[in-house]
Amino acid sequence: MSWRGPLALCLLLLGACQRTSAPAPLSVPDAGVAEAPTAPAPASSLAEPLLPCKADGGTPLDAALGYLEGGKYAEALSCAAQASALDPDDATAHAARGNALASLERTAEAQVAYARALALNPGHLDALLGAAHLYAVQLPSSREFDELGALYAERGLSQVDEVPEMLPQFALVAAMALNDLGQAGEALQRAQLVLVREPHQPEAAYEKALALFELCRFREARTAFTGLLNDPAHGAHAHYHLGLLLEREGKWKQAREHFDKARVLAPRDFPEPPLPTEAEFREEVARTVAALPKDMREDLAGVPVRAEELPANDDLLSGEPPLSPAILGLFRGPPLNEPCDGTETPCRSVALYRLNLARAVRTREELREQIKVTLLHEVGHLRGEDDQELAARGLE
Repeated sequence: MSWRGPLALCLLLLGACQRTSAPAPLSVPDAGVAEAPTAPAPASSLAEPLLPCKADGGTPLDAALGYLEGGKYAEALSCAAQASALDPDDATAHAARGNALASLERTAEAQVAYARALALNPGHLDALLGAAHLYAVQLPSSREFDELGALYAERGLSQVDEVPEMLPQFALVAAMALNDLGQAGEALQRAQLVLVREPHQPEAAYEKALALFELCRFREARTAFTGLLNDPAHGAHAHYHLGLLLEREGKWKQAREHFDKARVLAPRDFPEPPLPTEAEFREEVARTVAALPKDMREDLAGVPVRAEELPANDDLLSGEPPLSPAILGLFRGPPLNEPCDGTETPCRSVALYRLNLARAVRTREELREQIKVTLLHEVGHLRGEDDQELAARGLE
């Protein structure tokens, strides 16, 4: 799911797609995070009437495209609406209307406009790019929206031979969506596609750095984030991730300096986490276990639930692809319906990570709830459920 903050606009037809705010760390897609999809607000049934289209002797569609290029979105909407009314089967007119609506943050109406354009022409590149950006970047984060964003971006990438200059835009939105979905390997490939053509593209450089971090390629990630420290849009997040990397090396003082710098640069994105002491965290974990339903406590009999600081490298690198360094919890061992192989002592265990959990929330009350959700997620793995099944139950 998305780490991105709200986005002002993206020049979807001609400009590079760029976020005005980089991902905040509070909605990282980790084991144990339950995140309900957030639907956009419905369009008002009392929408303000549009002004007449000023086409200056041209067609309404040409005028709409010109206004979009010039950043005049209200005017673009008026002309795109007229163009689509004059020719309801023109996918380009509906795509232009969607772009104008999205830029005006009328997202529910933009969804309908893009759907209309793509129903008329499933391969329409402007509509695909606009829809990909809307779902992957602009709308509130959810797995469903990110998956739609990735689908539209990948569909666009598969046919950009028609308009090669659009490849970096599709690849960038694909990288954003894939990073949000936890598919860091694929996200890294898409970011590299952009950087081959635009070596100094900061959004792509950030997606590359984020993917390297998620892939546990920590040395490369450190270099990549260091290169973003002076970038206005990503400097705070670069400091934050460098703090995470230094923390993993046990360089606590240096890590704190980066965390503090991130907080100064972006206080809303990086509030002081509600960090309990190690003893307080152990007590809260024990209370959460004790409050589980009887059947779950019985399943956990003989399965230690450990309060740990951060996931160890050996755990993160135990499979392919590696686990995210930001996971909130981890179940180790085979599920209950499978025998132990003797390589683990104990055979099964659950870990909950104090530092990652504290950074995933804003208050102590949220922390208590997140500990519970994360524990339920790991009990699900103990019982043999996979991540897809847990996500369907709201325990992603």
